[in-house]
Amino acid sequence: MMKKLFFLALVLMIAGSVNAQHRWYRPQERSDDYYQVRVGLTGGLNFANTVSSDNPDFSTNTKTGFNAGLFVDIPIAYPLSIVPEVLYSQKGYRASFTDGSRFTQRANFIDVPILLKIKVAPVLNIYAGPQFSFLTTTRNTNYTGNIVDYESRYNYYGDKSFVDGNFGVGIDLNKNVELRGNYTIDFRENNPNGSSGIPAYRNQVWQVGLAFKL
Repeated sequence: MMKKLFFLALVLMIAGSVNAQHRWYRPQERSDDYYQVRVGLTGGLNFANTVSSDNPDFSTNTKTGFNAGLFVDIPIAYPLSIVPEVLYSQKGYRASFTDGSRFTQRANFIDVPILLKIKVAPVLNIYAGPQFSFLTTTRNTNYTGNIVDYESRYNYYGDKSFVDGNFGVGIDLNKNVELRGNYTIDFRENNPNGSSGIPAYRNQVWQVGLAFKL
């Protein structure tokens, strides 16, 4: 349900933004501004969860975090650009079990997306490309009712580096600010050997935020 609302809101924002901003766009802006390399700051919210758990008693829910980092927008040939980024990104999940206990994991990553950007309209951009993710720290917490009965850090025994897919859209609010929405997902599960006792899953994250070109 949250995913449907997220995309509905995004589509409405795109439609409104395109309608409101097409008047200030002029063809000469493409030749004057497009081929400048731009660096900037980006940040926003993460809505993280998992997919592909092999445990039938293991169901997960969304955990909210944030992302922040730097990007470079490198024009190739209109309407294409390459946009590499380096982000600190909070992921994780919340899980509930059939015995009533609960579990949360906060996983902190350094993400390096390398995205192809396509300007499909004067204020609308499409992003797609690979992302390299490196786990830095984790915090696992077990609950019985509302009581914390176990908490641990830095004892994650699954894989710590991943290749992801990253897909998104961006709306240019003006020449220096862009509203972005992205979806990222691991290409393979975190625990392929199945021997460490951690459920096998793939991280997935829905992101929304702003990018500021300097």
